[in-house]
Amino acid sequence: MNNRAKTLLVAAGIICLALAMLHLEIIYLGAPAYRYFGAGEEMAAQAQAGSWTPPLLTAGIALLLAGFAGYAFSGAGLLRPWPWARPALWAIAGVFTLRGLAVFVQLAAWAWGGRDFALRELAFSLTALALGLLFLAGARGFTAGSAAKAA
Repeated sequence: MNNRAKTLLVAAGIICLALAMLHLEIIYLGAPAYRYFGAGEEMAAQAQAGSWTPPLLTAGIALLLAGFAGYAFSGAGLLRPWPWARPALWAIAGVFTLRGLAVFVQLAAWAWGGRDFALRELAFSLTALALGLLFLAGARGFTAGSAAKAA
């Protein structure tokens, strides 16, 4: 694996850890944070009412993001190899890239339908797209490096 791919995977891992910590902060801040970050009024109302559902779901997302970071760091060689690293990195890349492609749907809805949305929605989609591209490039380098070792 080349240094560029390692750097991209480390960057992806750091961003995933930052997003995991953001999700923990959302739990701490409660209903206003659920509203701001687009979890929906139902989740915000449940959080405000003291339900355990929003914090458990949000903690699950934080754990998933931390796991994504672990795979990124493993792929970069900072951690021991994790099981199924190659398909996991490609799958994670796919998840973030697909989520990020929503930016084009959002822009089209705004341009043609006049749909109003908060600028932060675009920022969330662009962040996901950038993260997906980091994982894609890193996974490509990881796969190429694995193939070179096998040859």
